[in-house]
Amino acid sequence: MTKTTHFGFNTVTEDEKAGKVAEVFHSVADRYNLMNDLMSAGLHRIWKRFAIEVSGVKNGDKVLDIAGGTGDLSTLFLQKVGRSGEVWLTDINNSMLSIGRDRMIDAGTPVPVTQCDAEKLPFPDNYFHCVCVAFGLRNMTHKDVALKEMFRTIKPGGTVIVLEFSKVWKPLQPAYDTYSFKLLPLMGKVFADDADSYRYLAESIRMHPSQEELKTLMQEAGFERVEYFNMTAGIVALHRGYKF
Repeated sequence: MTKTTHFGFNTVTEDEKAGKVAEVFHSVADRYNLMNDLMSAGLHRIWKRFAIEVSGVKNGDKVLDIAGGTGDLSTLFLQKVGRSGEVWLTDINNSMLSIGRDRMIDAGTPVPVTQCDAEKLPFPDNYFHCVCVAFGLRNMTHKDVALKEMFRTIKPGGTVIVLEFSKVWKPLQPAYDTYSFKLLPLMGKVFADDADSYRYLAESIRMHPSQEELKTLMQEAGFERVEYFNMTAGIVALHRGYKF
């Protein structure tokens, strides 16, 4: 029997989803950073810096940046781990990964880059001090499998950081819905000539697990002391867990 999953609000086969998500990110790659600034009014930079601080990463650590795309998190992690550390920038999407790789090379801060599926990480067990995924988990077909792979590759005592859109504070829901389903596709059309991709991104946020549901998924993957921090009234949540 063919297994199905969601692609935004639509139901597709699991085999179809990866291709459809790839099409979205191939389409938005060139304007991804511009749209991030426009969509969040620059707040995504604050969210990402908070993720770095909460991660506890220090000089000499090894870090895996999953779905790292254009390299924002890898750049910040590299400042923390220094020359004696190691940061791997990975993404399943070649268009996004190429932009991140080139940005870091142009800045004089190249890092190892690998195109890979988060559900099948090509890294050894117990290797990284920290694994981070920012705004990528909701696009993965099997979130539980991806979380277990993150757990496998983290050293005992290591940390996982999941930064993702989440469930907004209920009184703000009507205004947030209007923004997500009216203004966001319009911005996508005007600034990226792609309303459909940004409509999918809004829908994918609604289909993503809530703060408590994601906490449970992380615990089931093996992480302990899982906690989360709501930011901007729950528009974004940062989850942190440990491997002991």
